[in-house]
Parts: sequence; C-alpha cells; structure tokens
Amino acid sequence: MGGKLTLVVMAAGMGSRYGGLKQIDPVGPHGQVIMEYSIFDAVRAGFTDVVVVLKPEMSQDFARCVGDRVSGAVPLTYAYQEVGNLPDGYAAPAGRVKPWGTAQAVLAAKDEVAGPFAVINADDYYGPDGFRILAEFLQGYGGGAHDPAFGRMTREDEGMTGEDRWAMVAYRIENTLTRHGSVSRGVCQIDGTGHLIRIDERTRIVDNGGGAAYNVGDTWVPLPPGTQVSMNLWGFTHGFIDAVEQGFPRFLDERLPVDPLTCEYQLPVVVQSMIDARTADVSVLTTQDRWHGITYQEDKPDLVRMFAAKQAQGDYPADLWGPR
Repeated sequence: MGGKLTLVVMAAGMGSRYGGLKQIDPVGPHGQVIMEYSIFDAVRAGFTDVVVVLKPEMSQDFARCVGDRVSGAVPLTYAYQEVGNLPDGYAAPAGRVKPWGTAQAVLAAKDEVAGPFAVINADDYYGPDGFRILAEFLQGYGGGAHDPAFGRMTREDEGMTGEDRWAMVAYRIENTLTRHGSVSRGVCQIDGTGHLIRIDERTRIVDNGGGAAYNVGDTWVPLPPGTQVSMNLWGFTHGFIDAVEQGFPRFLDERLPVDPLTCEYQLPVVVQSMIDARTADVSVLTTQDRWHGITYQEDKPDLVRMFAAKQAQGDYPADLWGPR
C-alpha cells in the first residue's frame, strides 16, 4: 500500500441555481466549507495530496477562505480552468464565459497529477466511506508514477487488452435527494460483476414523497429505492487524462457549431466513450453513506445542522486542520 494518491477537487463552477460561490460558503461550526470535510475524509482514508481546480479570478478568495488553512496540514496546489485553455488551433467563441465542463477541469490538473487520483465536486459532501473504499481500490495500483502500462489490465477471455482500470463510487438514489427542488444524477447500469455499463444523465429528479422520480416530457418515471447513481466521485489512472486530452478536439468539432456558448465537455461522457470502445473498465464501488450538498439556498440550514451534529458526536474535530 502507501504511495502517492492525489485528490482533484473541481471548484470552478459558478453555482447558478444557488446564486453565489457555494464552494466557499461556510457551513461548518467554525466556518468550514463543504470541500474541507471531503479533503479531511480523503486524507483520513489515505490520500496524500490535493489539487484544487479553480477559475483564476477565484484564487485569492479561495486561498483566504479555505486554501491557506488546508495547505498548512496537507500538500495543496492549484490548477486553473480557463475558457481560453483549448487545444492548438481552437479559440473560444466571442461571448463564451463559462469553462468547458468537468472533463476540461480534470485536464487542467494534468501537470499536478502523476499516479492514481480521485476526482470530486467541491460542493458535494460524500461522507467518509466513499473515500475509504476508493483509496483501497487505488492503493491496489501501488501508488506508482505515471507509466503507459500503469493501472492497466488484460481480460483475454473478452478480447480486451491494455484496458484502463478505473472506479466510481455509487450512491443509492434515495440518499442523494434534496427537499427543495430537483437534482441531476447519473443513473448507472451495472453488470453482474459490478462493472459499469453506462450512465444515463437524468436532469430533473425529485423526491415525490413516495420515492424518487425523473421527468420526461409530461411523464414522471419512478426510480426504485437502491438505484445506484453517480455523484462524480471517481478513481482514475493517468490514462483518463490522456483520453480527455485526445478527445477534446473531437468534442469541439462536434459541439461548437451547435452550441458555442454553453456546451460542456463532461467527465462521464469520456468515461462512457471508453467503456463503449472497450478500452476502459470501471468498477462500481457502492456506499450506504448519504450525500449532502447545496443545490439551492434552502439547502444550507440543513447542511449547517448536519455538520454541527457530526462534530458533536465526534465524527469531526472542531479544528479539522489542528493537531489530531
């Protein structure tokens, strides 16, 4: 075991439904933000380094509100997701403001990642179990440096060679809902051996009182309890970054003519393309932990109460980054 495990935190999103920079909005009893609890849980599970992906204009506020105190306890570096950071030969269209999505966010961290790494959203609380099981999976690689053969497997009985081995932590749908509106979740199809077949993005999932359901036109389709969904808690080798980089020009060629101002290059789409091409194998690691997050302003009081209760029962120290 041992070796270097990196946590990549995607923190460049604007939080339009929330109405502000929710990534640095205090929710803990002593002013902690959500990602501090995720970083704390990841370090406790065995992660050794943290890379936070930001917009450049957020860097000073982030350092003041979060980064300076975290970096005193954990090696922390910044990477910057910028609209103009595109492959050679491409330029951002006039009027484009938002970055290019979660796949570009991971690509922004390319120079800061060597061995196996995890990826999370900054504004989601995942609970400690997901980081524990993901660290165990990634530590199986030995924590070595980037190498073309690193983290690959061969399944000759299925005609697959040189396959990238990745993982995703899946949550039960009923553990990922908010009382205050709809949420977007990646609904997973999993084979009998616990490997991901596909992810279907459902953008309007609600708790209808009798369970979860998603909207298609005028119809609400139920999602049974126990349905496994993705919350963007992934474990990768460097091969994923290579795949993102290689696929970026193709994405731009396809989407820029159609939706130049808002199209996004998303992490699950890259994963799905490699599963379909049979060049990646994704193990689904399941957890019973509950997700918590701030999708809407009304979510914040629930989150504040939850973290106060967890501190009171000893799940987290009052000072996350002090002596422990």
